[in-house]
Amino acid sequence: MIEPNRTGDVWVVAEQNDGTLHDVGLELLSKGRELADHLGVRLTAVVLGDRAASHGDRLIRCGADRVLAGEHPLLAHYQTNPYAKALTALVQEHRPQIVIFGATPLGRDLAPRVASAVRCGLTADCTDLDIGDHVEPGTKEKYERLLYQIRPAFGGNIIATIVNPERWPQMATVREGVMRMPDEVADRCGEVVTFTPAITAEDAVLKVLEHRRTERKVNLKAARIIVAGGAGVGGKENFRLVWDLANCLGAAVGASRAAVDSGWIDKDHQVGQTGTTVRPALYIALGISGAVQHRSGMNEAKKIVAVNSDPDAPILQVAHDGIVGDLNRVVPMMIDAVKKRV
Repeated sequence: MIEPNRTGDVWVVAEQNDGTLHDVGLELLSKGRELADHLGVRLTAVVLGDRAASHGDRLIRCGADRVLAGEHPLLAHYQTNPYAKALTALVQEHRPQIVIFGATPLGRDLAPRVASAVRCGLTADCTDLDIGDHVEPGTKEKYERLLYQIRPAFGGNIIATIVNPERWPQMATVREGVMRMPDEVADRCGEVVTFTPAITAEDAVLKVLEHRRTERKVNLKAARIIVAGGAGVGGKENFRLVWDLANCLGAAVGASRAAVDSGWIDKDHQVGQTGTTVRPALYIALGISGAVQHRSGMNEAKKIVAVNSDPDAPILQVAHDGIVGDLNRVVPMMIDAVKKRV
């Protein structure tokens, strides 16, 4: 177990794949910067790979004070054992007080391995992080400046705030898209420390024979306008209305989990707690009831327009403009109105 180190850095584990940094690591630097400034410590980005140091300059421009770049040929492609061994040794050596991962397939695999190895707690799929104090109900002992790890619980019906007062580092994975992308500062100064992790061929129990990378069919996070359909659309053929409206507006197509699970559209289009978190300028929800799991992924849109036949649908409570009606009538009218303005 690592004893609490209240002067330790805040760490963000930055993912890279084929020489490209994953967006979630950059997003976490914006929140990591806030946490580090609040605590008065450095923000360190940790990146592993065969040419990890090449990412140092950008990570510093995005807010890191220091970059720990672990380079080794065995880290060229992600494997659990080499990555976990390298990162565990790094945590044990430097004793950070907070370590944040993206809640990606890599982060969800790597974070629990490291947490288990250093015997600390881990909160998964956080949607927000903050610093605050905590008083133990039984002993009344007060812990100051802990990491508040905030996430939906019980199927999204409540928001839980989790603290880890005794087992450090305080560790969490954070969902993609919930933190803003940082502004890059060209003249920002920082330190890049390159090191070689103590890993061997025996640590890589798998051999990568072929590496394939498939791009997402839609980039919802970058879309300014999203037209999303839910169970209320009624079927795969009727989902054509969603596509038609999106095409008129030059928008991306999104969907609720219900629509994805029904096979009407691919999972790449899913918005919500188990999909993508988005912040478009305009979000149009068609036939989406608005369960909290979906709202958590789109409620920060600047403008929300909802069409639903149920006047009590939860989506209408968060919509800036709500239309109660049959989308089979409303959507063609919307398409006609857009075409007339064009």
